[in-house]
Amino acid sequence: MSSIFSRLISALSINRRLRSGCILLLCVVLVVIFAGAIAPYDPYKLGDDLMVRPGVGNHFLGTTAMGQDVFSMIIYGSRTSLSIGIVSALISGVIGTLIGAAAGYFRGKFDIVISEIINIFLMIPTFFLILIIVALFGSSMLNVMLVIGLTSWPSNARMMRVQALSIKERTFVKSAVAMGESGWRILFKYIIPNGIFPVVANTTMGVASAILTEASLSFLGLGDPNVVSWGQMIFDGKQYITSAWWISTFAGLAIMFIVIIFYMIGDGLNEALNPKLRRIR
Repeated sequence: MSSIFSRLISALSINRRLRSGCILLLCVVLVVIFAGAIAPYDPYKLGDDLMVRPGVGNHFLGTTAMGQDVFSMIIYGSRTSLSIGIVSALISGVIGTLIGAAAGYFRGKFDIVISEIINIFLMIPTFFLILIIVALFGSSMLNVMLVIGLTSWPSNARMMRVQALSIKERTFVKSAVAMGESGWRILFKYIIPNGIFPVVANTTMGVASAILTEASLSFLGLGDPNVVSWGQMIFDGKQYITSAWWISTFAGLAIMFIVIIFYMIGDGLNEALNPKLRRIR
């Protein structure tokens, strides 16, 4: 585990894109933590100033058709979007890493079954599968996190499986087998720590994909109506796009900004932790 963190620290020092993305993400995290102090209004409170234009009065980014302050909603919406993105990506990363590593190392019937399941998931349009599941089981924030996480693990599993197939043939793993170490101990001590780096980069990009998926669900009316989210803001503001463009526009820009940040981090991690890409650059 210490080698993983040491490689991540060294990656920060050598990759400018990764460093810039982490700095921007830190700023977003600070906004999430201190949302109560930054937001000038309660985002759930309905006001008398309806569809006020940006910069008019005390509303920096205007108000919605219900009198809610758009700036405050975007600040609090960052909590929802970031929570859903990170939790969903972690679920996907953990499940994909464990299943992919076990399939690649132990092989046999388990590997065949997992490979077929991965192929099935890759053939099915994932977003439509998510739509069906959310429509059936409800659109609460917890359900959205679980559904996105449980439908996006195959890409991580496939990546980890390839890593496990390669690492199991190396000398230090064969030495551990010859010394009598158990398969599960080898899996968690050698295979996963040495093969997880591409999965880390892919999981980071998965945060951006999860945020976009949640925004898409909310835009279609399948988001959690009890929480403020950027996708929900776009859904609420689409009917006023010609008269109150700011309701949807600023929420859309916020989504674009956070997605770019995570793609910067994911791309930077992939470049910094992949020796072949480092040599090319």
